[in-house]
Amino acid sequence: MTDPKNPTGLTLLHTSPVHVPVFEALRDRDHPGAVLRHLVVPELLDRARAQGPDSVAADLRDLLAGSGGLVLVTCSSIGGVAESLAPELGVPVLRVDRPMAAEAVRTGPRIVVLATVESTLAPTVALVAEEAERAGRPVSVRTHLVAGAWDRFAAGDTAGSLGLVAEAADAVTGADVIVLAQASMADAAALTTTPTPTLSSPSPGLAAALLAQPV
Repeated sequence: MTDPKNPTGLTLLHTSPVHVPVFEALRDRDHPGAVLRHLVVPELLDRARAQGPDSVAADLRDLLAGSGGLVLVTCSSIGGVAESLAPELGVPVLRVDRPMAAEAVRTGPRIVVLATVESTLAPTVALVAEEAERAGRPVSVRTHLVAGAWDRFAAGDTAGSLGLVAEAADAVTGADVIVLAQASMADAAALTTTPTPTLSSPSPGLAAALLAQPV
């Protein structure tokens, strides 16, 4: 149910327009009637990749302050910075990959994180460590940057990008669970042949955000 004080519904902050139809489709499939409001700000990821995630803090502060309610941040590179600003702004913020990270910790101790942009790796590893500490479970985390996948994604070759991600996942050994660190990688899970559980963030992230909304 939409919060009557926030008639625009759940705000989703994206750094690519390709995420809008993904979350709209998830809403239609799993949460019919939910109201989603999309903010797309690609330059946040551009700057985070070039200067580090902390470089977008000022812009995030302005965006979050005007959100009017809970914000789901769908970019893994900047999600941690956004969450860190929530207490001072009095705005609830959920990074889309937090529920996925918690599930990964529950699944097993040997976790492999795949990403297509380097700026996502450190925030994702830190998030997994945070969820492991919260759960009281020891974990070991390995990371792998999927070479060429982001370039294909940026060029509009989504299928090619997903194919590279799926190949990277299938090549993983010695892991209990594979984490696809970015929302843009989610559909690669359906292309893999590995028996290792492969987790993505959009579906559990959206479900958690909608559940956290006031009713």
